[in-house]
Amino acid sequence: MERIHPTAIIDPKARLDASVEVGAYTLIGPDVTIGARTKIGPHTVIEGHTTIGCDNHIFQFASIGAAPQDKKYAGEPTRLEIGDRNTIREFCTFNRGTAQDAGATRVGNDNWIMAYVHLAHDCQLGSNIILANNATLAGHVHLGDWVFLGGFTTVHQFCHIGAHAMTAFTAAVSQDVPPFVTAAGNRAVPAGINSEGLKRRGFTPEQIAAIKRAYKLIYRAGLPLDEAKAALKEEEHKSPDAAPHIRLLREFLESNTRGIIR
Repeated sequence: MERIHPTAIIDPKARLDASVEVGAYTLIGPDVTIGARTKIGPHTVIEGHTTIGCDNHIFQFASIGAAPQDKKYAGEPTRLEIGDRNTIREFCTFNRGTAQDAGATRVGNDNWIMAYVHLAHDCQLGSNIILANNATLAGHVHLGDWVFLGGFTTVHQFCHIGAHAMTAFTAAVSQDVPPFVTAAGNRAVPAGINSEGLKRRGFTPEQIAAIKRAYKLIYRAGLPLDEAKAALKEEEHKSPDAAPHIRLLREFLESNTRGIIR
């Protein structure tokens, strides 16, 4: 109990591991579960059906698990699920899901989420993501693993951003961003691949070169999208070391329904 500040208000029904630390004036509701070694800063509110895993650090003044900002929401017991080892900085707002989607907003593991980030209802985040200050995700947005969103990026509802993609400062994303692609501008347009990020993650020069060739097939060769997808399939056979990455890109395009940034 010495880990919980005496001014914190924790509902008796909340389930907190004995190692959880809770700062001053924090409020935790009855349907909240928090895993081992997670730290909750002062003046934080955690409510709703919210599950938070182990070794997270949530800084002061965050609002976690509030009802979705959706006029259709009618009090259904929707959820927010946060994985392990995430850093969530000051003034972040994470909303629960809605019955019109999966019923849950989900955040994976090892994400670095900076101040004032907003996750609207039903967002689905992978792992190892960085969201810089004031990044704002509308409802139903999906982010793949290793995505980086620059400061003040805004993402339109239902958009998907593929693994290893990146946005520049103040990008306004209104269509899907394929894996590995850098998006910049308002409205966001493709600006090459996230080559520096790939280098940092251990991609070989040959793999990066193959991903660049795949990017050019989509954006520089003047091919209709269906022909570009067929060309990507051929590229998989030409570049066996990079085949899984090119396949990831091709499958993203094949499952796309909103259209991609152009």
